[in-house]
Amino acid sequence: MKRRLFFTAQFVLAGLVAAALLMQSPSGTGEAPPSALFGGATIVLALWAGQSIRLLAALDGRRIYGTLTAGLFGLWVIYFWQLLVVAFEVPRVLLPPPSLIVQSLGTHGATLWGDFVQTVLKAVLIGWALGSGLGFAVAVAIDRLPFLQRGLLPLASLTSTIPLVAVAPIAVMWFGFDWPSKAAVVVLMTFFPMLVSTLAGLKASGKLERELMYSYAASYGRTLLALRLPAALPFMFGALKVNATLALIGAIVAEFFGSPTAGLGFRISTEASRMNMPLVWGAIVVAAVTGSLAYALLVQLERRAAFWHPSVREG
Repeated sequence: MKRRLFFTAQFVLAGLVAAALLMQSPSGTGEAPPSALFGGATIVLALWAGQSIRLLAALDGRRIYGTLTAGLFGLWVIYFWQLLVVAFEVPRVLLPPPSLIVQSLGTHGATLWGDFVQTVLKAVLIGWALGSGLGFAVAVAIDRLPFLQRGLLPLASLTSTIPLVAVAPIAVMWFGFDWPSKAAVVVLMTFFPMLVSTLAGLKASGKLERELMYSYAASYGRTLLALRLPAALPFMFGALKVNATLALIGAIVAEFFGSPTAGLGFRISTEASRMNMPLVWGAIVVAAVTGSLAYALLVQLERRAAFWHPSVREG
Protein backbone atom coordinates (compact mmCIF):
# COMPACT_ATOMS: atom_id res chain seq x y z
CA MET A 1 0.00 0.00 0.00
CA LYS A 2 2.84 2.41 0.86
CA ARG A 3 4.62 1.61 -2.41
CA ARG A 4 1.42 2.27 -4.35
CA LEU A 5 0.87 5.55 -2.52
CA PHE A 6 4.48 6.61 -3.20
CA PHE A 7 4.15 5.80 -6.91
CA THR A 8 0.88 7.73 -7.17
CA ALA A 9 2.40 10.76 -5.45
CA GLN A 10 5.38 10.71 -7.84
CA PHE A 11 3.09 10.32 -10.85
CA VAL A 12 0.91 13.26 -9.78
CA LEU A 13 3.95 15.44 -8.98
CA ALA A 14 5.53 14.69 -12.36
CA GLY A 15 2.34 15.74 -14.11
CA LEU A 16 2.19 19.00 -12.18
CA VAL A 17 5.82 19.80 -13.02
CA ALA A 18 5.15 19.12 -16.72
CA ALA A 19 2.05 21.30 -16.53
CA ALA A 20 4.07 24.19 -15.08
CA LEU A 21 6.65 23.88 -17.87
CA LEU A 22 3.98 23.80 -20.58
CA MET A 23 2.31 26.85 -19.08
CA GLN A 24 5.58 28.80 -19.41
CA SER A 25 6.00 27.94 -23.09
CA PRO A 26 5.49 30.73 -25.66
CA SER A 27 2.13 29.27 -26.71
CA GLY A 28 1.07 28.80 -23.09
CA THR A 29 1.72 32.47 -22.31
CA GLY A 30 0.06 33.68 -25.51
CA GLU A 31 3.28 35.05 -27.00
CA ALA A 32 3.13 32.68 -29.98
CA PRO A 33 0.31 30.87 -31.81
CA PRO A 34 -0.25 27.23 -30.85
CA SER A 35 2.06 24.88 -32.71
CA ALA A 36 1.75 21.19 -33.49
CA LEU A 37 4.26 20.46 -30.73
CA PHE A 38 2.15 22.43 -28.26
CA GLY A 39 -0.99 20.55 -29.31
CA GLY A 40 0.70 17.18 -28.94
CA ALA A 41 2.13 18.08 -25.55
CA THR A 42 -1.31 19.25 -24.39
CA ILE A 43 -2.90 15.94 -25.45
CA VAL A 44 -0.19 13.92 -23.70
CA LEU A 45 -0.57 16.02 -20.58
CA ALA A 46 -4.36 15.55 -20.65
CA LEU A 47 -3.90 11.77 -20.79
CA TRP A 48 -1.36 11.99 -17.96
CA ALA A 49 -3.80 14.05 -15.90
CA GLY A 50 -6.58 11.52 -16.44
CA GLN A 51 -4.32 8.66 -15.38
CA SER A 52 -3.17 10.55 -12.28
CA ILE A 53 -6.78 11.08 -11.24
CA ARG A 54 -7.52 7.37 -11.78
CA LEU A 55 -4.54 6.33 -9.67
CA LEU A 56 -5.49 8.67 -6.85
CA ALA A 57 -9.14 7.57 -6.96
CA ALA A 58 -8.06 3.91 -6.74
CA LEU A 59 -6.45 4.48 -3.35
CA ASP A 60 -8.67 3.37 -0.48
CA GLY A 61 -8.54 3.29 3.27
CA ARG A 62 -8.93 6.98 4.05
CA ARG A 63 -11.65 9.47 3.26
CA ILE A 64 -9.07 12.14 2.49
CA TYR A 65 -8.17 10.35 -0.76
CA GLY A 66 -11.63 11.14 -2.12
CA THR A 67 -11.18 14.80 -1.25
CA LEU A 68 -7.75 14.87 -2.87
CA THR A 69 -9.15 13.23 -6.01
CA ALA A 70 -11.87 15.85 -6.32
CA GLY A 71 -9.34 18.62 -5.68
CA LEU A 72 -6.93 17.27 -8.29
CA PHE A 73 -9.71 16.96 -10.85
CA GLY A 74 -10.77 20.56 -10.24
CA LEU A 75 -7.15 21.73 -10.44
CA TRP A 76 -6.67 20.07 -13.84
CA VAL A 77 -9.92 21.54 -15.17
CA ILE A 78 -8.85 25.05 -14.15
CA TYR A 79 -5.37 24.48 -15.57
CA PHE A 80 -6.55 23.42 -19.02
CA TRP A 81 -9.12 26.20 -18.99
CA GLN A 82 -6.35 28.74 -18.39
CA LEU A 83 -3.93 27.12 -20.83
CA LEU A 84 -6.29 26.76 -23.78
CA VAL A 85 -8.05 30.11 -23.38
CA VAL A 86 -4.71 31.96 -23.35
CA ALA A 87 -3.12 29.88 -26.09
CA PHE A 88 -6.00 30.21 -28.53
CA GLU A 89 -6.72 33.83 -27.54
CA VAL A 90 -10.39 33.24 -26.74
CA PRO A 91 -12.13 36.63 -26.39
CA ARG A 92 -12.76 37.62 -22.78
CA VAL A 93 -16.39 38.29 -23.59
CA LEU A 94 -16.85 34.62 -24.43
CA LEU A 95 -14.69 33.04 -21.72
CA PRO A 96 -12.17 34.89 -19.54
CA PRO A 97 -9.20 32.91 -18.18
CA PRO A 98 -9.29 31.87 -14.51
CA SER A 99 -6.38 34.22 -13.71
CA LEU A 100 -8.48 37.19 -14.83
CA ILE A 101 -11.43 35.96 -12.76
CA VAL A 102 -9.22 35.67 -9.66
CA GLN A 103 -7.90 39.17 -10.33
CA SER A 104 -11.47 40.44 -10.56
CA LEU A 105 -12.32 38.73 -7.26
CA GLY A 106 -9.46 40.58 -5.60
CA THR A 107 -10.27 43.92 -7.20
CA HIS A 108 -14.01 43.81 -6.50
CA GLY A 109 -13.86 41.84 -3.24
CA ALA A 110 -15.74 44.46 -1.23
CA THR A 111 -18.50 44.68 -3.84
CA LEU A 112 -18.91 40.91 -4.03
CA TRP A 113 -18.98 40.67 -0.23
CA GLY A 114 -21.89 43.11 -0.16
CA ASP A 115 -23.61 41.03 -2.83
CA PHE A 116 -22.97 37.88 -0.78
CA VAL A 117 -24.54 39.42 2.32
CA GLN A 118 -27.57 40.65 0.38
CA THR A 119 -28.24 37.40 -1.47
CA VAL A 120 -26.96 34.60 0.77
CA LEU A 121 -27.05 35.81 4.37
CA LYS A 122 -30.42 37.50 3.95
CA ALA A 123 -32.57 36.10 1.15
CA VAL A 124 -31.18 32.56 0.86
CA LEU A 125 -30.57 31.76 4.51
CA ILE A 126 -33.85 33.16 5.79
CA GLY A 127 -35.92 31.78 2.91
CA TRP A 128 -34.28 28.34 3.16
CA ALA A 129 -34.94 28.14 6.90
CA LEU A 130 -38.55 29.33 6.59
CA GLY A 131 -39.38 27.15 3.58
CA SER A 132 -37.82 24.01 5.03
CA GLY A 133 -39.35 24.62 8.45
CA LEU A 134 -42.80 25.22 6.98
CA GLY A 135 -42.53 22.08 4.85
CA PHE A 136 -41.58 20.04 7.91
CA ALA A 137 -44.43 21.45 10.02
CA VAL A 138 -47.04 20.81 7.32
CA ALA A 139 -45.71 17.27 6.83
CA VAL A 140 -46.10 16.49 10.52
CA ALA A 141 -49.59 17.99 10.50
CA ILE A 142 -50.60 15.87 7.51
CA ASP A 143 -49.14 12.75 9.15
CA ARG A 144 -50.98 13.48 12.41
CA LEU A 145 -54.28 14.35 10.73
CA PRO A 146 -54.61 12.18 7.61
CA PHE A 147 -57.71 14.00 6.39
CA LEU A 148 -55.47 17.00 5.67
CA GLN A 149 -53.64 14.95 3.03
CA ARG A 150 -56.60 15.24 0.67
CA GLY A 151 -56.72 19.01 0.96
CA LEU A 152 -53.22 20.26 1.74
CA LEU A 153 -51.07 17.91 -0.32
CA PRO A 154 -52.62 18.76 -3.72
CA LEU A 155 -52.40 22.46 -2.90
CA ALA A 156 -48.79 22.06 -1.77
CA SER A 157 -47.91 20.28 -5.02
CA LEU A 158 -49.03 23.36 -6.90
CA THR A 159 -46.15 25.32 -5.37
CA SER A 160 -43.66 23.11 -7.21
CA THR A 161 -45.30 23.76 -10.60
CA ILE A 162 -45.34 27.58 -10.44
CA PRO A 163 -42.67 28.96 -12.83
CA LEU A 164 -39.97 30.95 -11.10
CA VAL A 165 -39.97 33.61 -13.81
CA ALA A 166 -43.67 34.15 -13.18
CA VAL A 167 -43.67 34.33 -9.39
CA ALA A 168 -40.53 36.48 -9.02
CA PRO A 169 -42.08 39.70 -10.43
CA ILE A 170 -45.19 39.13 -8.32
CA ALA A 171 -43.08 38.73 -5.19
CA VAL A 172 -41.32 42.00 -6.02
CA MET A 173 -44.68 43.75 -6.30
CA TRP A 174 -45.85 42.32 -2.97
CA PHE A 175 -42.72 42.55 -0.83
CA GLY A 176 -40.66 45.26 -2.52
CA PHE A 177 -37.28 45.27 -4.21
CA ASP A 178 -35.23 44.35 -1.16
CA TRP A 179 -34.37 40.86 0.12
CA PRO A 180 -37.85 39.91 1.54
CA SER A 181 -39.20 39.39 -1.99
CA LYS A 182 -36.32 37.04 -2.80
CA ALA A 183 -36.79 35.21 0.49
CA ALA A 184 -40.45 34.72 -0.42
CA VAL A 185 -39.44 33.10 -3.72
CA VAL A 186 -37.00 30.85 -1.86
CA VAL A 187 -39.72 29.81 0.59
CA LEU A 188 -41.95 28.82 -2.31
CA MET A 189 -39.18 26.78 -3.94
CA THR A 190 -38.03 24.94 -0.81
CA PHE A 191 -41.40 24.19 0.77
CA PHE A 192 -42.55 21.26 -1.37
CA PRO A 193 -39.30 19.21 -1.46
CA MET A 194 -39.14 19.30 2.33
CA LEU A 195 -42.80 18.40 2.64
CA VAL A 196 -42.60 15.36 0.36
CA SER A 197 -39.30 14.10 1.80
CA THR A 198 -40.50 14.41 5.40
CA LEU A 199 -43.72 12.56 4.62
CA ALA A 200 -41.74 9.75 3.00
CA GLY A 201 -39.34 9.67 5.93
CA LEU A 202 -42.10 9.46 8.52
CA LYS A 203 -43.33 6.31 6.79
CA ALA A 204 -39.86 4.75 6.68
CA SER A 205 -39.88 3.32 10.19
CA GLY A 206 -40.53 -0.41 10.37
CA LYS A 207 -43.94 -1.86 11.15
CA LEU A 208 -42.54 -3.98 14.00
CA GLU A 209 -40.99 -0.93 15.64
CA ARG A 210 -44.26 0.99 15.44
CA GLU A 211 -46.18 -1.94 16.91
CA LEU A 212 -43.64 -2.14 19.73
CA MET A 213 -44.19 1.54 20.56
CA TYR A 214 -47.93 0.94 20.44
CA SER A 215 -47.57 -1.98 22.86
CA TYR A 216 -45.78 0.37 25.26
CA ALA A 217 -48.77 2.74 25.04
CA ALA A 218 -46.52 5.44 23.65
CA SER A 219 -48.29 8.61 22.55
CA TYR A 220 -48.05 10.02 19.03
CA GLY A 221 -45.54 12.64 20.17
CA ARG A 222 -43.36 10.08 21.94
CA THR A 223 -43.41 7.76 18.94
CA LEU A 224 -42.62 10.66 16.65
CA LEU A 225 -39.60 11.81 18.67
CA ALA A 226 -38.20 8.41 19.60
CA LEU A 227 -38.81 6.42 16.41
CA ARG A 228 -40.26 8.13 13.38
CA LEU A 229 -38.23 11.34 13.24
CA PRO A 230 -34.89 9.53 13.65
CA ALA A 231 -35.92 7.21 10.81
CA ALA A 232 -36.84 10.24 8.71
CA LEU A 233 -33.53 12.07 9.22
CA PRO A 234 -31.85 10.80 6.00
CA PHE A 235 -34.89 11.88 3.98
CA MET A 236 -34.98 15.28 5.66
CA PHE A 237 -31.28 15.91 5.14
CA GLY A 238 -31.69 14.92 1.51
CA ALA A 239 -34.34 17.61 1.15
CA LEU A 240 -32.20 20.15 3.01
CA LYS A 241 -29.30 19.53 0.63
CA VAL A 242 -31.51 19.87 -2.43
CA ASN A 243 -33.11 23.00 -0.98
CA ALA A 244 -29.71 24.57 -0.34
CA THR A 245 -28.99 24.65 -4.07
CA LEU A 246 -32.56 25.51 -5.04
CA ALA A 247 -32.58 28.44 -2.63
CA LEU A 248 -29.40 29.91 -4.08
CA ILE A 249 -30.62 29.54 -7.66
CA GLY A 250 -34.04 30.96 -6.81
CA ALA A 251 -32.68 34.02 -5.04
CA ILE A 252 -30.21 34.82 -7.84
CA VAL A 253 -32.82 34.47 -10.58
CA ALA A 254 -35.34 36.48 -8.57
CA GLU A 255 -32.87 39.38 -8.41
CA PHE A 256 -33.03 39.63 -12.20
CA PHE A 257 -36.58 40.97 -11.88
CA GLY A 258 -35.89 43.76 -9.44
CA SER A 259 -33.29 44.33 -6.78
CA PRO A 260 -31.53 47.10 -4.90
CA THR A 261 -27.99 47.93 -5.99
CA ALA A 262 -26.58 44.77 -4.43
CA GLY A 263 -26.94 41.03 -4.82
CA LEU A 264 -25.27 38.28 -6.85
CA GLY A 265 -28.12 38.14 -9.36
CA PHE A 266 -28.13 41.93 -9.69
CA ARG A 267 -24.36 41.91 -10.21
CA ILE A 268 -24.51 39.20 -12.87
CA SER A 269 -27.28 40.87 -14.87
CA THR A 270 -25.80 44.37 -14.58
CA GLU A 271 -22.20 43.49 -15.40
CA ALA A 272 -23.23 41.19 -18.24
CA SER A 273 -24.98 44.12 -19.91
CA ARG A 274 -21.69 46.06 -19.56
CA MET A 275 -19.68 43.14 -21.00
CA ASN A 276 -17.64 43.01 -17.79
CA MET A 277 -17.43 39.22 -17.95
CA PRO A 278 -14.60 38.69 -15.40
CA LEU A 279 -16.79 40.22 -12.69
CA VAL A 280 -19.77 38.19 -13.91
CA TRP A 281 -17.71 35.03 -13.58
CA GLY A 282 -16.48 36.24 -10.19
CA ALA A 283 -20.07 36.43 -8.96
CA ILE A 284 -20.70 32.96 -10.42
CA VAL A 285 -17.66 31.62 -8.56
CA VAL A 286 -18.91 33.11 -5.29
CA ALA A 287 -22.31 31.47 -5.80
CA ALA A 288 -20.79 28.11 -6.78
CA VAL A 289 -18.39 28.04 -3.81
CA THR A 290 -21.19 29.04 -1.45
CA GLY A 291 -23.45 26.26 -2.70
CA SER A 292 -20.65 23.69 -2.48
CA LEU A 293 -19.73 24.69 1.08
CA ALA A 294 -23.38 24.63 2.17
CA TYR A 295 -23.80 21.14 0.71
CA ALA A 296 -20.59 19.92 2.37
CA LEU A 297 -21.68 21.35 5.73
CA LEU A 298 -25.04 19.59 5.52
CA VAL A 299 -23.30 16.33 4.64
CA GLN A 300 -21.16 16.61 7.77
CA LEU A 301 -24.21 17.42 9.91
CA GLU A 302 -25.98 14.39 8.45
CA ARG A 303 -23.04 12.16 9.35
CA ARG A 304 -23.29 13.27 12.96
CA ALA A 305 -27.07 13.28 13.27
CA ALA A 306 -27.81 10.04 11.38
CA PHE A 307 -24.53 8.17 11.91
CA TRP A 308 -26.43 4.96 12.59
CA HIS A 309 -28.18 4.84 9.19
CA PRO A 310 -26.72 2.41 6.58
CA SER A 311 -26.64 5.07 3.87
CA VAL A 312 -24.44 7.28 6.07
CA ARG A 313 -22.19 4.48 7.30
CA GLU A 314 -21.56 3.24 3.77
CA GLY A 315 -20.81 6.77 2.56
